[in-house]
Amino acid sequence: MTVATPTTFEIKSANLPLVALLLKSTDLRALAREMTLRFGDIPDFFDQDALVIDLSPLQGRDVADIDFPALLDLLASYRLVPIAVKGGNSVQMAAAFKAGLVPGNDAHLLTPRPAPVSPEQPQEPQQQVHAPPLGALVIDKPLRSGQQVYARGRDLVVLAMVNAGAEVIADGHIHVYAPLRGRAIAGARGNGEARIFALNLEAELLSIAGIYRTSENPLPPEVTGRPTQVRLVDGPDGEKLIMTPML
Repeated sequence: MTVATPTTFEIKSANLPLVALLLKSTDLRALAREMTLRFGDIPDFFDQDALVIDLSPLQGRDVADIDFPALLDLLASYRLVPIAVKGGNSVQMAAAFKAGLVPGNDAHLLTPRPAPVSPEQPQEPQQQVHAPPLGALVIDKPLRSGQQVYARGRDLVVLAMVNAGAEVIADGHIHVYAPLRGRAIAGARGNGEARIFALNLEAELLSIAGIYRTSENPLPPEVTGRPTQVRLVDGPDGEKLIMTPML
């Protein structure tokens, strides 16, 4: 029997870039509040991004049932498109499938920090690619209170003052070659390798990959008003922001 090659379609393997939501609570009201605080003033942060819901942080805990239809509606309101689920127990996964999600067990989270290498088993260093693929977004005018700039998928370079009440956001690094008095959020999509560089650090808020430091915790005197680099490091109590004078 001769089988003709289809002329109207082809089936091929494809890779789809995903963002992941690591769900740490089944309290959707609390989740909605925190989503509003984090993304409420950045309406274009997500742009119909495909999403996998990772339930593994809930395992081993006594948690309530997950209202998946309500969860999916909440995520859709932020222009996210949940398509898959992983890491749940049998009851959670069954409820997720009933809501229209598909198994996402093959989706692996990107880990920005390489695992430590045993001295007995030297390995070739793995190249981690975290630099945004686009050229940096350059802003050469001062940002006034209430203004916001988001460098989606790339670094942000600001050549003028970021006044108090203004906000600069980047998925990559942030460079401010002027006083930084407003809010700076680098690694906005979870890139823990992102850094913040400021010629004059007086920021109201600093954040890298979701780790925050607000003005309620004053800047160290050795970096206040000075050229400073801000980076994220692992510590005994978890990740924290470290500020280092550059001069």
